[in-house]
Amino acid sequence: MNILITGAGRGLGMDLVAIALERGHSVIAGVRDLSRGQDALSGLSADYGDKLTVAALDVTDEAGIAALAASLKEEGRTLGSIVNNAAVLNASDTPLEELDIAEMQLALDINLYGPMRVVKHLLPLLTEPDASIINISSEAGSITNAYPGSYPYTISKTALNMFTQKLHVTLKERGVHVLSVHPGWMPTDMGGAKAPTSPRTSAEGIISLIEQRTAPEGHFMFVDYTGKDMEI
Repeated sequence: MNILITGAGRGLGMDLVAIALERGHSVIAGVRDLSRGQDALSGLSADYGDKLTVAALDVTDEAGIAALAASLKEEGRTLGSIVNNAAVLNASDTPLEELDIAEMQLALDINLYGPMRVVKHLLPLLTEPDASIINISSEAGSITNAYPGSYPYTISKTALNMFTQKLHVTLKERGVHVLSVHPGWMPTDMGGAKAPTSPRTSAEGIISLIEQRTAPEGHFMFVDYTGKDMEI
């Protein structure tokens, strides 16, 4: 299977690349800064050769995403899965009265519009059997369990869950498996040092969700990295 992963140069994204390669998949690792991404992934490139393609992919740059899709098409590349992992956590401790709406716009641009741009341009290449789209969401996007603060991140992830549900309804007749996945609280740049879940453990679960086409028991396509239903 060919798997495209955004935000692949660090944190969970890098572990997703590593696990996918270890399990025999080919990976297109999308990174915002190509030179930094190539350096970060150089060890995996040395180990896996042409099974790993590191590609410039800034989820806020629609023209760049379209160009990548055109290049992959010209090369005859197909996709079995798209993993929308790139995200930003910003203004998390800012009360609404002090929130700069530009921070909301930034979160929506990366966390919601980014996955929408990626799917818009790469969906035509998602033609392999048992194809899937995985949107890395968060328990923070649950309306049921809403908590104070962190307006940009939580609202953008709630909206991402809606995008997942729309894709599920739209693509189910094509057999494309679509999920929002809560990856757990991890000690990454975003999660902080006290987070208990290993990014590698989360990545192993997420790649298993792709391989096994795990489906939620309920109506909403929102699960954690083990496949357990999340409250929407």
